[in-house]
Order: sequence, then structure tokens, then C-alpha cells
Amino acid sequence: MWLKAHDDIWSPFATWFNQHITAVIVILIAGAIAYYVGGKLLTALVKRLVKTGRHREWHHKDIEKRQQTLGVVVSNVWHIFIVIVVCISLFREAVVDADALLTPLFASAGVIGVALGFGAQSVVKDFLAGLFIIGENQYRVGDIVTLGDASGTVERIGNRTTVVRDIDGNVHYIPNGSIVHVINKTMGYSMARFVITISPASDIKQVSLIIDEVGKKLAGEDKWKNKILEPPAFVSVGDFTAKSLEIIVAGKTQPSDQWAVVAEMRRRLLQAFETSEIDLAP
Repeated sequence: MWLKAHDDIWSPFATWFNQHITAVIVILIAGAIAYYVGGKLLTALVKRLVKTGRHREWHHKDIEKRQQTLGVVVSNVWHIFIVIVVCISLFREAVVDADALLTPLFASAGVIGVALGFGAQSVVKDFLAGLFIIGENQYRVGDIVTLGDASGTVERIGNRTTVVRDIDGNVHYIPNGSIVHVINKTMGYSMARFVITISPASDIKQVSLIIDEVGKKLAGEDKWKNKILEPPAFVSVGDFTAKSLEIIVAGKTQPSDQWAVVAEMRRRLLQAFETSEIDLAP
């Protein structure tokens, strides 16, 4: 009797298992393949389209940033889509009368959407703002930006937030919907601009010739010529007092290379000024 009752309890499960296990395995395998392979194929396709599209005149660094940013976003959307499809397919296999249950569920989706909308307005706002940020190419992964009070390198542009790591290593999570002002310091090109302070008794003409000569020599070297678009040169005289005179120097560089160029120019100018006996301000 006990064995018969035991068989009666497990009989429906055995029947379901025999009828649906093949379909469940197929759904899981197909979903896994679509999740991983489809994501990689879409990422590769996006990178190819960016490289061969209207962005082909961009510098290779800008192209790589755009490819990485769009690739991650498209891949994330694809993964979410596949997970939803797999879950619905498994639900239809697991429930005997899935259609009867899903029909009223989808019919009430409008009411549920309105109810959730009031509580998820900020999430929707962040998601839509993220789409506009990416669509307008305001910044990309790898760009150095200032977003409100946070400044640093963009590490990730998510569906809801942008992740920025500052110079101290701190990570800032910024909701996309709260970003109203973007300062991108590495879009297209960067400016290597700095100020040196010399003695007011110095010969301005001689100083400007030295700066221009050092800048041209730097821009012509193999190590630096691919980083410098326009050689750093004398721009103008800034503020001055009885004890100091500011000289403004500026040049155009590839994105993110301005800091290295400025550091090297300063080092070389110090040597050139010392050789030419041009005194810096005390």
C-alpha cells in the first residue's frame, strides 16, 4: 500500500518530466548559446559599424572608446532580452495551462505599468538619459570628464548610472538622470596649456623664441610626434607684477596626452631657461 501511494504521489512529476525535460534542456542550451555567442557577435558588429561608419575620420582612440561604450550597452540589452525570453519559455513549459495564465497577465500589464510608473520614475529617467548620453556621444568609456562635483575617468556607462573613478581612486556612481552639465576633457583633441612665471626683467622676445623652438623640437621627435597635433608655443603674456611675469604656453595634443606633453615641455623649458640665463620668478 505504501509503495503504491508513494508511486501515485510521484507519478505526475514523472509524467511531466518525461513530456517536458527535452524542451527545457533545448531552451536552456539555446538560451546559453544566444546569451554568450549572440552578445559577442553583436559587440563585434557594433565595433565594425563604428569603425566603417561616419566615425572613420576620428582618431583611433576616439573610435576605440565609442566601440567599447556601444558594445557594452548593446551586449547588456541583448542579455536582458535573452533572459526574459528564456524565463517566459520555461514558464510556458512548467505550467500546464500557461496560455490561460499569461493572457490575463499581459492584459493587466497596463494597469501594473501605471502603478509601477509612479514608483519607478527616477529609474526610467536615468535609463532614458543614459540613451541620450550615448546617442549624442557626450562621453565614452575611458574619457576624462567632470560630471557635477565628480571628476575622473569614465569606467562604465550603465543602464542607470555612470561610474567615474577620480584621481584618488574613489569611485563615483552618478545617476544618468542627474547629469545636467558634462565637461569632456578628451573629446577629439586636448589642449596642453600651462603658465610659467619668469622674472619681469627677462627679454620677452627671447623667451618666446625659446618656447617655440623647444615645442617644435619636441613635436618632431618620434616618441612625441604622434601625440602632438600642434607644437606647444608661446601664446601671450599673462598677469605681471613688479616681481613676476606670467607666460602662457599652449599646444594641441591627442586626447589624454596633454598631461604628458605639459610635463615634458616644463622639464625642457627649465633646462633651456637655465642655459639661456633666464630667471624664473622667486
